[in-house]
Amino acid sequence: MRAGHVGGAHQEQGGDAGPPAGPGAPPTAYAALRPPSPRVDVARLARTRARRPEAVAEAAARRVRRPLLGDSGRLMIIAADHPARGVLAVGDRTHAMASRADLLERLCLALSRPGVDGVLATADVLDDLLLLGALDDKVVIGSMNRGGLAGSAFELDDRFTGHRPQDIERLGFDAGKLLLRIDYDDPGSLRTLESAARVIDAMAERRLPVFVEPFLCRRREDGTLRNDLSAEAVTKSLAIAAGLGGSSAYTWLKVPVTENPDDMARVMETSTLPAVLLGGEVGDDQEAAYEKWRGALQLPTVQGLVVGRSLLYPGDGEVAAAVDTAVGLL
Repeated sequence: MRAGHVGGAHQEQGGDAGPPAGPGAPPTAYAALRPPSPRVDVARLARTRARRPEAVAEAAARRVRRPLLGDSGRLMIIAADHPARGVLAVGDRTHAMASRADLLERLCLALSRPGVDGVLATADVLDDLLLLGALDDKVVIGSMNRGGLAGSAFELDDRFTGHRPQDIERLGFDAGKLLLRIDYDDPGSLRTLESAARVIDAMAERRLPVFVEPFLCRRREDGTLRNDLSAEAVTKSLAIAAGLGGSSAYTWLKVPVTENPDDMARVMETSTLPAVLLGGEVGDDQEAAYEKWRGALQLPTVQGLVVGRSLLYPGDGEVAAAVDTAVGLL
């Protein structure tokens, strides 16, 4: 973080200070989840936002940019766009992502680690990181459709309520990302498909990459959505996503690892589009997640990882160690 930027945080290594809070714990309990550094001065951020809102655009204009792919040809992106969809839980910690200071501290720590290329987030998070001076020489990916709120009746009518293509271009960001969940029984999926195709067109016109994250899904009896991670479903979702829009020249795929990781080789034969692996839910067995990523990262179209909660909120609390291990897989 450069001197003179809002927040006054400094980059240091460290893990979480204590054991995780249980479900429904009050916000004060999340102090135990925080990495000891870097610290974020929330009051100073709020003052800048209130008194000088133009500071965000100024920070974006002076941000030092880099190519999407560096010398390694691989990508390690930290994802933090979950809260805008109303997803605040990490494992059994129901409000773990509710503390913005905590999230920003974790993000600044993760972004400071060697081999981390950038961040994927919504405008509010990226604006904070801009003001903190944490995005120089990093890939910045704007999250575009957040309208399908988790648990809502309209979850699959996933409208583009986040970054627009013109916002990503105006701010000098490097790419966009959209989520494409398809339920053959829900007409909202058709509206999302059509709007996603038009956004892919708009990004291609601007020569901006767009990461498309497709799933086939269906509703359980209690109304919640379940993503189908079978080889057949993931294969079909990739075929659908790759064919959207009038050009695929700037389209990347953001792909889950299948239930059986051994199926990934034939699943990834579905398209020649470059792809990154997504992290998925936080589980009890972090080593198993690393092993799944390790195998899939050897496939010819897979260029890297985009991982969020499992690195920002690892079970043992060691953010830096979790990030470093993921980087080592590349």
